[in-house]
Amino acid sequence: MPYQYRPYPYTKPPGLSAPEPAKPVIIVGAGPVGLAMAIELANHGVASVVLDDNNVVSMGSRAICWSRRSLEIFDRLGIAGRVMDKAVPWRRGRVFHGEKELFQTDLESTDGTAPPPDAFPVFANLQQYYVEEFLIGRIQELELVDLRVRNRVLAVDQSDEAAHVTVETPDGEYGLRADYVIACDGARSSIRSRLKLDFQGVQSEDRFVIADIEMETDLPAERQFWFEPPFHDGRTALLHKQPDNLWRLDLQLPPEDDAEAAVKPEKLRPRIAAMLGHEHFRLDWVSLYSFQCRRLADLLHGRLIFAGDAAHVVAPFGARGANGGLQDVDNLGWKLAAVIQGRTTPDLLEGYDRERGIAADDNLRSTARTRRFMSPAPGAEQMFRDQVLALAAKAGFARPMVDSGRLSASSRFPCSGADDSRLPHEARPGSVAPDAPQGNGWLLPKLSGEPSLLALGCDAPDLGLRVVEAETNDATRARYLGEAEQALYLIRPDQVVAARWVAAEPAAITAAITAMWEGRP
Repeated sequence: MPYQYRPYPYTKPPGLSAPEPAKPVIIVGAGPVGLAMAIELANHGVASVVLDDNNVVSMGSRAICWSRRSLEIFDRLGIAGRVMDKAVPWRRGRVFHGEKELFQTDLESTDGTAPPPDAFPVFANLQQYYVEEFLIGRIQELELVDLRVRNRVLAVDQSDEAAHVTVETPDGEYGLRADYVIACDGARSSIRSRLKLDFQGVQSEDRFVIADIEMETDLPAERQFWFEPPFHDGRTALLHKQPDNLWRLDLQLPPEDDAEAAVKPEKLRPRIAAMLGHEHFRLDWVSLYSFQCRRLADLLHGRLIFAGDAAHVVAPFGARGANGGLQDVDNLGWKLAAVIQGRTTPDLLEGYDRERGIAADDNLRSTARTRRFMSPAPGAEQMFRDQVLALAAKAGFARPMVDSGRLSASSRFPCSGADDSRLPHEARPGSVAPDAPQGNGWLLPKLSGEPSLLALGCDAPDLGLRVVEAETNDATRARYLGEAEQALYLIRPDQVVAARWVAAEPAAITAAITAMWEGRP
């Protein structure tokens, strides 16, 4: 059965009758990033108003592939249980060239060894409209979030003291003041356009058709990717499973194709039937996109902050768009809350611009490389791609060079925090702290919301921070101790490792805490 869209009720805003008190934060856009941002701020005790000109969740499945890090963030936001009850977990990828299968990849165990356990799968597929529905359900449980639908932002102005937003509703216009405004209004951000802020990067003529189809099949939950498939006269094709018997198809169009004609059922259905070998399917949703790797040079503009697709856009292959946006939320939430609550200076927000700028550049480089591999230029690029594909069928060492979209992973940024080479590379400063089982639960939930000192095999000094004493087991040894018998980790509120020591004096830990609150790299 197709997803049942339902409108959320519009309520006449109080600002139409009398000026409203200034808000700590106004969030523009009620997609996954804007909704998650509101919940994350509420988790830190900061109230926000979310404004959106629509009154339903996103039309079409859109973002479907959620990484383990996103699932961990969903857990902190209070929706992971609902997501996992509905989502389709997967871990295997298959790569084809023409009619031939080249190889399979297990994303949980790329070297064939069993990794330590995690609370969540490496990826889970769930349509964006479900994620938005679950986030809105969580917001309705919170007193600190005011979600206003059919509230269209017309303008954002700012001074040294505050930002001012002009809003249009079915009942007229009103104004709101806030300490900060966060633009989460997507790739076609109206705020970015009105301020004439240009994206930097690459936009090519490569075009792709996304189609969701409903069908009954016993195909497994896995990622199937084809180079030069026999059923499609284009360049690449992708197949993914979703809940509700929906399947995501992504077809690269030949350059000579009329893109508008390609999405019409009379043109698209025969292509899909050729791929599946039958016509027993229903078209649920179709969309067309062109390749983009672009971002804003600066994510901070005074009291206006950009996040998600409003700040950076990448092509969908690799699942780096929505997952990257949630990592923006992860990075910005605690910093903005600390600034608003007066626990630090606005300089901390420069760390958001720097760290998420690094992540955006990494994502742009990765997707640009994917594009060159998927659509090589005639000559050397084409020869290299073809030789790699031929070799990958025979030799394992060539398979990592096959680029069908490097899948989203936790971002790691350069960090000068204290380190010790005896400790595992996986948990070095600048990385998200890895999860590990702890009795009947998991470690990461104990490390969220506020700075923590994580102690393994030692005592942590009393410095006014929460202390988490981790159970020493095979997983914590592998991920946190390595060759050492003990270790102490400083963990930021977003579960990122700020510094670590095998042994440390209180003065060294205090210095690292100060650097964390000041946003120093």
